[in-house]
Amino acid sequence: MAIQVGEKAPDFELKDNHGASVKLSGFRGRKNVVLIFYPFAFTGVCTGELCELRDNLPQFTDRDTQLLAVSNDSIHTLRVFAEQENLEYPLLSDFWPHGNVSRAYGVFDEDKGCAVRGTFIIDKEGVVRWTVVNGLPDARDLDEYVKALDTL
Repeated sequence: MAIQVGEKAPDFELKDNHGASVKLSGFRGRKNVVLIFYPFAFTGVCTGELCELRDNLPQFTDRDTQLLAVSNDSIHTLRVFAEQENLEYPLLSDFWPHGNVSRAYGVFDEDKGCAVRGTFIIDKEGVVRWTVVNGLPDARDLDEYVKALDTL
């Protein structure tokens, strides 16, 4: 079951597409976080969603928000994907131990071996304030993220 609104967001530390460590608690007290789990780089729906986020990045940065996208791909795959799609926000690798962070948030599909489309908006205090979980084929609505951020 996915983490619910009002719960403390599980802290984690993952490598980004450049090999740098990113720790969720590092944003505490400084920025809200939109944490997006997606199945795999280079797939149709995932690429569409992440490029839409890229094209609308100011809607997050203007709201004092850090966008973090997490998949179960390796950092090497994520590096190539980010370069190919000109993604300028961190792509985090939940590759090994495989899916540990996705499991902590309740969005890991054990049968498929990947995260489903889960989104968690986390406030500056580290509390989940909004969430949506979609199945693998179902894209998310960016406008819903922005509306939720405006309530913080």
